[in-house]
Amino acid sequence: MEALTLIAAWPARRWLVALGTAAATYLAIALPTDLIDNPVFGREIPPTAWSYWALAATAVLSGLVTATYVATPEAARVEREGRIGAAGAFVTFFAVGCPVCNKLVLVALGYTGAIEFFEPIQPYLAAGAIALLAWALVARVRRERACSLPVTR
Repeated sequence: MEALTLIAAWPARRWLVALGTAAATYLAIALPTDLIDNPVFGREIPPTAWSYWALAATAVLSGLVTATYVATPEAARVEREGRIGAAGAFVTFFAVGCPVCNKLVLVALGYTGAIEFFEPIQPYLAAGAIALLAWALVARVRRERACSLPVTR
């Protein structure tokens, strides 16, 4: 609950960055995975209903994690959690994508393997990605209020 209180007190500049990043993340994943219908990309297997929710959660959390990098006078700079958040957003791409349209999965498992082995684990990939992003957000927000070392000149 402490993290939510700290997030609610963010300045408008952070909220704008969060909103812009969330929209960009949604589009960057939804277009190539064809969750948003477009003439460039296609799918052989229709998306599942949970794919849209997983992508929305990933976009929101990605926006919030990115907003923690917008400088405030008291903000502490921490890099590790941001990398974990980026990994979460990357995993979502595999979680919501068409299992047989992903070239890496096809090379590794083949068409049948993609359907039999990869497709069933996609919801777990989505849950893991969202958990990574949520952990990164909470860790970064809490660390902002941690004691920082004085700046030496």
